[in-house]
Amino acid sequence: MIAFAEIRARAADRKGGESVLASLLPHDPDRAALAALGDDRILAEMARRIFSAGFVWSVIESKWPGFEAAFLGFEPERLLFEPDEFWEKLCGDARIVRNPQKIMSVRANARFVSEISREHGGFGRFLAEWPADDQVGLMKFLADSGSRLGGATGQYFLRFVGFDGFMTSPDVVACLRDAGLDIPETPTSRKDLIKIQDQFNAWKAETGLSAQQISRICAMSTGPSYDLETLRERAGRAED
Repeated sequence: MIAFAEIRARAADRKGGESVLASLLPHDPDRAALAALGDDRILAEMARRIFSAGFVWSVIESKWPGFEAAFLGFEPERLLFEPDEFWEKLCGDARIVRNPQKIMSVRANARFVSEISREHGGFGRFLAEWPADDQVGLMKFLADSGSRLGGATGQYFLRFVGFDGFMTSPDVVACLRDAGLDIPETPTSRKDLIKIQDQFNAWKAETGLSAQQISRICAMSTGPSYDLETLRERAGRAED
C-alpha cells in the first residue's frame, strides 16, 4: 500500500492546492453531539436515507416538511401507538413519496430505535459508544436488526448522523484499489469490507485524520474532477 501522504498530495493537486482541499473536508466527528441526538432525529435520518435510496435526493429534500408532518415528527413511541389504519392511509398521502415498503420500514425502525434506546439510554448514545474502528460490525448490525438499512443506505445514515465512518463510493473504492488494496470494484462481502476497514484504521493511525476525512480525500484523489462549486455542494450532501 502506498503512503496516504501520496494520496493526499494527488487530491490537493487535483483540487487546486492544500488549502482548497482542507476547506472541503468535514469537521472532526463530535461523539458528544452524536450521543445527545434524539431518537426522533435518528429515526428521521433513517427514513430520509431509505426514501432517498434509488430516488432523486432533491425531491425528497423538497418534500421533507411533509414527511415530518405525516410521520408525526418521527417520534418512535408516538408512532408505535398508531394503528394499522394510520400506516395504510400514509400509502395514499401526497405529502410523502408513496412507497408502501419504505413507509412500513419507518414503522419497523421505530420499534428498532425504541428498543435500542431503552437498552442504551438513547440510540445516539449507542452509536457514539460503538467502536469507531468497527464500522463494518455496526453496518452488519443495522442491516440485520433494522429495516432497509443495509449497504449504502446504512453508510449514508451513519455519515449523516455524525458517526465517523467511510463510504464505499466508486471513487473511494477506486482510490483503495489504486493504492494496492485487493478488493473488487464493487466490494460487498464482509471479507472485502473488513479489508477496507483495516486499511482505513491504518491510515487513521498514520495521519491522525478521521475516517470521514480520509474517505473524502480518497474520493477527491481520483474519478471526475468536479469544479469547486460542485465539490462544495457534494461535500454539503456528505457525498464522497
